[in-house]
Amino acid sequence: MSQRPKRGVLPPAKENIEKIEKVVNDGNSYGAQQMYKSMCARYVSAQRYSEALDLLQSGACLQLKNNQITCGAELAALFVDTLIKGKIPYNDESLGRIRKIYELFPQIPVKHDLGLDDDVQELAEALGAAKIRVECCSSFLKAALRWSVEFGAPRLGSPEIHVMLAEYLYSESPELDMARVSYHFVRGNNPMKFASTLVNFMSKCYPGEDDLAIARAMLMYLSMGNLKDANLLMEEIMKHVEAEQLEFCHSDLMQFISYLLQTLQRDAFPLFSMLRANYKPSIDREPAFNEMLDEIAEKFYGIKRRNPLQGVFGELFKMM
Repeated sequence: MSQRPKRGVLPPAKENIEKIEKVVNDGNSYGAQQMYKSMCARYVSAQRYSEALDLLQSGACLQLKNNQITCGAELAALFVDTLIKGKIPYNDESLGRIRKIYELFPQIPVKHDLGLDDDVQELAEALGAAKIRVECCSSFLKAALRWSVEFGAPRLGSPEIHVMLAEYLYSESPELDMARVSYHFVRGNNPMKFASTLVNFMSKCYPGEDDLAIARAMLMYLSMGNLKDANLLMEEIMKHVEAEQLEFCHSDLMQFISYLLQTLQRDAFPLFSMLRANYKPSIDREPAFNEMLDEIAEKFYGIKRRNPLQGVFGELFKMM
């Protein structure tokens, strides 16, 4: 059977990468963006996934370096989409490529407090730009998490990507949500970085938010059955507090968490129940805490939840 004539042989991706880089460097980011997308489609159609990925990674990195955030994020999303189409496994190499793109998303401190001499318009623009950065980077990393689950990462997604997302949300979000930051850190693999983040938050949060943030982090770990990292997180926080001579919040809620960590080391469900009853006013400061404690009772003591339809962190999931 005779082969159908080809419309044109695709050159090696390297040639197109160099050609489009010149277009970007000449200041035509939009024109380059269309070239990246059309060339990528041709490589994917020819099932030359490796070259399509090279092209998209190069494009995403170059656009981000040139502060073209939405263009870079679009190519980053296409990069993940191509990982899926090419059925590329989750491994050190593919994770390294995700990290290289992530590290080029700009990290610009956002000024939250408005002084008398500040330009309100300038501040509003800075906050708007920060929101776009966070949305773009978050979309890319969440897509990467979905790919990782499908192609070889642990059930909850790549721990390394969870840490990247937690870091970016914390450093860049104009409206900081520590529940979201903690949600990703506890699915990550770096309790030490989580501890330093919480200590940094303690130094700038409103009174009464510090113990809530630490308690939330602990209960999130414990509701996943992860007593080891919960203990490690608390140890690291105390090391930072001592080394930096900070004032630690010794509230009733922190006292409850300290007793809880000790109680979960042994088979002592009656003591667990007594702690919940005695510290109920402190626990009730955040609605999600009671649900997490129900989950902890099931994980550590086999106590079935009263409402089996409740999911892990139900209240937090609603917020997410």
